[in-house]
Amino acid sequence: MQAMQVLSRFGELAWFKLPSESHPVYGYPQVPYMGWRYASPQERVAQLIEDAVRALPTQVEWTLDRTRRNWLLLPTRILNEAQGLDNPAFAEVVHLINVQDQEFCFRALSDFELIIERLRQVSIPED
Repeated sequence: MQAMQVLSRFGELAWFKLPSESHPVYGYPQVPYMGWRYASPQERVAQLIEDAVRALPTQVEWTLDRTRRNWLLLPTRILNEAQGLDNPAFAEVVHLINVQDQEFCFRALSDFELIIERLRQVSIPED
């Protein structure tokens, strides 16, 4: 799994989740996002990831949310429309975007590949 390997460069992963890029039954593209937790999270790693994502010319705006135990990288639109990660509507918002806005899903998937490739190239400073 490419994204997991890239994130492992920054530290030992204790947990990782990346939904499928396409619907498992119907095959349509789905909006990408990924969640993970490092065994020993470090502020400098979070800053490296945030800076790398922010510097990219993405088609949609992205957010690295670290307000909870697990970090989540997702299109900002999902956070805005769900009114936060704690809202039970989060999964419904993702589903609605998946079925109603395929153009957004395509743009976000393209961005996601760009983000993963950029994170693969980020040089990690020695301690």
